[in-house]
This record gives sequence, C-alpha cells and structure tokens, in this order.
Amino acid sequence: MDNLTRELTGYNLYTTDLALREGIRRAGAHDEELETFGALLGSEAVMRMAEEANHFKPELHTFDRQGRRIDRVEFHPSWHGMMRLAREQGMITQPFSDTRPGAWSAYAAAFSMAHQIESGSQCPHSMTLACVPVLRQDPELFEALAPKLFSRTYDPRDIPLEQKDSILVGMGMTEKQGGSDLRTNTTRAEPVADGYQLTGHKWFFSAPMCDAHLVLARTDGGLSCFFVPRYRPDGSKNAVQIQRLKDKVGNRSNASSEVEFHGAWGRMVGKEGRGIPTIIEMANITRLNCVMGAASLMRQCVVQAIQHARQRHAFGRRLADQPLMQNVLADMALESEAATQLMMRMTEAFEQGHSPLERAYQRIVTPAGKLWTTKRSIELSAEAMEVFGGNGYMDEGPMGRLYRETPVLSIWEGSGNVMALDLLRAIAREPEAMAALRDDLRQGCAGDAVLAPQLAVLDALLDGAAAPQEAVARRSAQALVLLIQARLLRERSPAAVADAFIASRFDAAHGRIFGSLPAGTGLTDIIDRAWPV
Repeated sequence: MDNLTRELTGYNLYTTDLALREGIRRAGAHDEELETFGALLGSEAVMRMAEEANHFKPELHTFDRQGRRIDRVEFHPSWHGMMRLAREQGMITQPFSDTRPGAWSAYAAAFSMAHQIESGSQCPHSMTLACVPVLRQDPELFEALAPKLFSRTYDPRDIPLEQKDSILVGMGMTEKQGGSDLRTNTTRAEPVADGYQLTGHKWFFSAPMCDAHLVLARTDGGLSCFFVPRYRPDGSKNAVQIQRLKDKVGNRSNASSEVEFHGAWGRMVGKEGRGIPTIIEMANITRLNCVMGAASLMRQCVVQAIQHARQRHAFGRRLADQPLMQNVLADMALESEAATQLMMRMTEAFEQGHSPLERAYQRIVTPAGKLWTTKRSIELSAEAMEVFGGNGYMDEGPMGRLYRETPVLSIWEGSGNVMALDLLRAIAREPEAMAALRDDLRQGCAGDAVLAPQLAVLDALLDGAAAPQEAVARRSAQALVLLIQARLLRERSPAAVADAFIASRFDAAHGRIFGSLPAGTGLTDIIDRAWPV
C-alpha cells in the first residue's frame, strides 16, 4: 500500500510555473493577484468543484410547468462556482478593462491557470472577451454594455440584460449544411421597425445561456453580424429556441447547443454584408485563447505526470529516477515550456500595438500557433496518460478529463486545415507584416548552426514554385512555429531547455514520439524546472 500515489492538490499554480512567472515579470504585470489566484485554483475545494462541474452535466429545460417556452439550461452549483471565481478575479475582459501594464499577459496567465483546473467554463469567458472589439463598432450599444462586460460581479440570473449586474456574450456562426464554410449560411435577417428579425438555425451555438450572442445572418446586402440577446428590448423572451445540447466527447461542463431562430430580434453590428470580416476579429482572439488552452493543458499534464513519477516505484526504484522515464518527462516538459513561451509572446503582440512585427504575431502567427500547439497537446496528453499506466485511463483521476479536453481546441475556431489556409491568406494579405517577421527571425537565428538552415527551409516552403501552396500549408505552419519557439527559448529560457529543444525538434531521428531526446541532454534539470521539487 506504500506505493500508492497521492492526488495532486494544495499547490500554487502560479508560483510553481517558473516560465509563466518569468513571462509576467518580463511584461511588467502585477503578479500579486495571480499568486493569490494560483493558490485558490490549486486548493482542494476548487479542484473538487471542477470535478463536480464535469460530472453533473448541464440539463436543458425547454418548457416550464405550464408549457411556456423557456429554453433554459440548468447547471450544477459547481459550474457557477467556477464561473464566479473567474469573474471575481476580473479576468473575463481584463485586457480591455485593466489599464495597468501587462494586462494582456496577466490575462493569459489567469486564463491558462483556470483552464488547467476546469476548461469548460473558459468557453463563455473567451467569447465574452473576444466580443469587445466587435461591439465597439456600435458605440451606442457598447456604451450601454461596457459596465456589465467589465463587471467583477457574477450574475447567473436569466433575466433581460438591462437588469443584470454582469453579462456574458457568446457566438453563433456555423450551420449544419456548411460548417466552417460560412458563405453557405442560409439564416435570414429581415429589417423590422426596431431592428432585424432572424429566421434560420445554428448547428453550434455556444454557450446557450449567455445573455446575448453575435450571430451571422444573410440580408439583401450579404452576410452580416447581429447582436441577438436572450430577451427582446421590450423584456419578452427572444425567439431563439434550443433544440438540444451537444453530447460532446469532452468539455462536458460547458453547454453547447443547436438552435433555431423563429423571428428572433437582432441588432446589426458593423457594416451590412461585412459580417465575416466583422466577426473574424472576434475569432482571432478566441484562436489566441485556444493557444492558451493548449499550453495550459500541456502544463497540467506535465505537472501531473512528474508528480506521479516522483511518487510511484516500479522495478526497484522511483519512476522519476529511471532514465527512459526521465527522457519522456523532460521531452514533454520541453513541449510545455515552448508552448508557454509562444503563448506569452503572442499575447504581448495583442497588447503592444500595430507595428508590422506585432501585426505579424497577431494575424500570421495566431493561426499557425493555434494549429501547432493544439495538435501537440493531443499527443502530449496521451503520453502523460501513459505515465500513469492503467490508472491514467480511468475517469476517476485527472488524466481522462485532460485527455478529452485537448481535441476540441484543435477543432473550435477553425480546424487544422482551416488554420493552415488562413495562414496562407494572412501572409498574402499582410506582406509588410510577414517581411517584418522574417527579418526578426533572421536576426534571431543568425549564427546558429541549426536554426539558420531551418530558416532557409521555411523560406523555401513559403516561396516555393507551387501556387497555391495549400498542399504544404501545414508543413509551413509547423516550420514557422518551431522556429519561433526555438528563438523564444533561446532568448527567454535556460540554456538547458533551449539546447534540448533545438537539438531534438529539428532532428529527423526525434520523430513524433515523446521520449527520444538525444544522449547527453540534461534531463533532470529540465524536469526540475518544469515542476520544482
């Protein structure tokens, strides 16, 4: 019985994450609040609350007892507890409401820590943040909503948004016949005296209990963006009918739904016929959130795996003392830190303005980073599960939930192919930004015997004769992200981490399997940095 491991609880997610903490201090952000939040998230009570939120799934109630249509989703109290934690932390719209330096970086840290403990509740938070730039295109509407968007008070009441202390805003874009091809959308919006009337459906409507949604619908002028609240301006229930909740592989605490609009009231936001460009600005932020989510899940998987390996004995010694297990753990730790460094650099770009280089990170690196980190998180979560052996495959422990959470990040806000093609479009549309990114990489890779040739490989992919270059778009994204991660690790991480990453990620012998770092790698130094003893 002495060989049974203890559950990881009662630790501070912030102070134990050296790479994240260094990033916050580099950004000049205040970290006292993050330290307090990290301790709260790592407490036994909050971890239990996260487990309950995923065990007791949301329930749809279509009608009340008298037969009136209510379309209400009921959640377990633990869901509301997780939602309240984030709201009271102020992280929901922090980049737009916090005027202190490093607000975007502080948000990334808070979001990624919360996502490690409970991922589903971060979906409505992510969309609410991302809606802010879109709603600002309607100054009158934004002025009325801003205090509720920026509020630190959690208000779960299902009442008209004018009466609420705080609100959440979701989105509804895809339809069953088109999926990611939004140009095939058929939902119609007809003008009425006080706005528009929407008729149609949405195949994915997240999250249905948000107080309003940004929705794409077709007018005579083309696809346009609409603000559709749960209640009409006169206080009556809006005609948005929930057909069913999605039975998802993971992300079970969060309600995703299918809906139909039966003359639902909406208000146009942005220019008529420019709905996709209007809402893409929202998607660019939620894609950044997917990178944060992938980095966070990798981090939690690595922490759980190292913690387990340090306690568990097999074949006469601790797992963490066995060379091959050390190779696996160190390799996963490298991937996790590279993702964290990428997340923090991308976040800095969203804060620092619109220089060509920062624009490149916002518009070009975002789809590439989303593609790569989310794919890697799926592989890493499976490897971390294997560290636990058969116990890792059980739903009773943390690994099953972490494993099920990773694939949705690769799919939401655009699957891998959509991201790869968006990368090509962004490069074509932002030549000045791409030139700045290439110059920056040349400076960072100059004189490096490994990285300089890899930059030539990237140039060959981007400048190849094949046009269009769709067939190699994923390779281009991979080459770009790996170079950026290597460069960031050189600048921001200990030499042991950077050297091991560069020695392995550009070596064909490393392949795609974790645990194949070359001989001579400082394995224990990498592991101890990832999860300090």
